Amino acid sequence: MNSYQLIYQVIQVIEKMESENEGRDLSLVDLAGFLNNSLSVPPSSERSNSAPFGNNDAPTLQVAVQLDNNIGRLITFLSRYAKFYIKKAIEGTPLLAVEDFSCLGILMTHEYLSQAELITLNVQENTSGVQVIRRLIDAGLVQKSDDPQDKRAKRISITDNGRKTLQMIFRDMKDVGKIVTGSLTEQEKITMLYLLQKMEHFHKHHYEAKTFASKSDIHQKSGEITL
Repeated sequence: MNSYQLIYQVIQVIEKMESENEGRDLSLVDLAGFLNNSLSVPPSSERSNSAPFGNNDAPTLQVAVQLDNNIGRLITFLSRYAKFYIKKAIEGTPLLAVEDFSCLGILMTHEYLSQAELITLNVQENTSGVQVIRRLIDAGLVQKSDDPQDKRAKRISITDNGRKTLQMIFRDMKDVGKIVTGSLTEQEKITMLYLLQKMEHFHKHHYEAKTFASKSDIHQKSGEITL
């Protein structure tokens, strides 16, 4: 294959990647992840009977190990493992939950945010998001101030104590990150990063648009998804 043919193939790959990620800025890391995923051998149609499932009730087991359900379950379990590690990392600090840490991390990169903006960026329901903000204010890690442009609104910002606390926790979070990715190779991490960012882009859009207000919305959207 000559250089022109190879370049043409690369252009086709990039066009396909862009069509599958409409509206999202892409990078070389994304391209590497897309290529790794596209060129890998497709998995067997048979699904392994992985924990925590037993062998009773075949119809239930058949549903549980379907590809989409298996991925959803594994993501849920991986999220719980990550939360377990993070809770260990924040022991001995004013932070009580994973959401406290992510909330501070978001505020660290903004001069200030409204309460609604912060809760949305932290991907929380309003009630639990308000509780986290109150908890951080009581701990002196976050402060609330008046918005001079809107007397009805409040600005939420991180305090100096909050910055110091977060910087201290960052050292432990580096170790947590390595534990979470486990035994993955560098190439596998790049592939996973690409796939997770693609999924997050899909869910973030619907989360911010409040697409799923009821069970019927989930059923309808599921039927619209095509491969």
